[in-house]
Amino acid sequence: MDKNLLDINPKKEKNKITDFLKSTLNKQKIKNVIIGLSGGIDSMTSFYLLKDVLPPENIFIAHLYYFEKSFDDLDKVIKAAGLPSENIHYLSIKKPVDAICELLRIGDNKIRIGNVIARIRMIILYDLAKKYNALVCGTENKSEHYLGYFTRFGDEASDMEPTRHLYKTQLYQLASYLDIPKEFIAKHPTAGLWEGQTDEKEFGFSYRDADPILYLYFDKKMTLENIKNMGFANAEKIINFANKNAYKHNTPYVLK
Repeated sequence: MDKNLLDINPKKEKNKITDFLKSTLNKQKIKNVIIGLSGGIDSMTSFYLLKDVLPPENIFIAHLYYFEKSFDDLDKVIKAAGLPSENIHYLSIKKPVDAICELLRIGDNKIRIGNVIARIRMIILYDLAKKYNALVCGTENKSEHYLGYFTRFGDEASDMEPTRHLYKTQLYQLASYLDIPKEFIAKHPTAGLWEGQTDEKEFGFSYRDADPILYLYFDKKMTLENIKNMGFANAEKIINFANKNAYKHNTPYVLK
């Protein structure tokens, strides 16, 4: 297989995405955007793209954390972008999440707790969007999308998705081109749903392993057998993971 299979032209990608953002905002006649900024590479890349499209006063940030964190790295980036202080929201979601978990007697079920966390975040983002007459900018990538690695009506909910067409490994290329600080690029991808949680621990494989397989299977329509014959040892595991979650892409099911 060509080792450059998933290489992108980051300059062209940046221009394409910023044109998309401008066009979407113009069509909807909305000038403000709110984004959930976790400090991971996905949200940071979307934030850097938004900075190229909108003046600072039209960008609103929500950092919605369940666990106590240091905000120093985020503060540096946000202050450098010149956002007004009233546009920046650092909000702990621990109390509402814990209250719902207690109400539903969820106990220590990590998946259910994680779903509550993701959906509480989206409730807050959409309330702030209403307050500021803003569109919610999503931060999903194509790898997460195909793998079904999202909470329905949670982190998957958005008004526009500037990077869903890019695989995670392609997102790293774009992030480097945008000159995003290395400390954000170097972080292990995580949804921040429980202590020590990372995407790749949950998968049992890496994005680097998954992306070419997902590309060949979904985009190039190659059979699983042909992909395995190309030497991809994890192909069956990765495609089974994606297919197990494929139902998420088709909800709600409706009578026709």
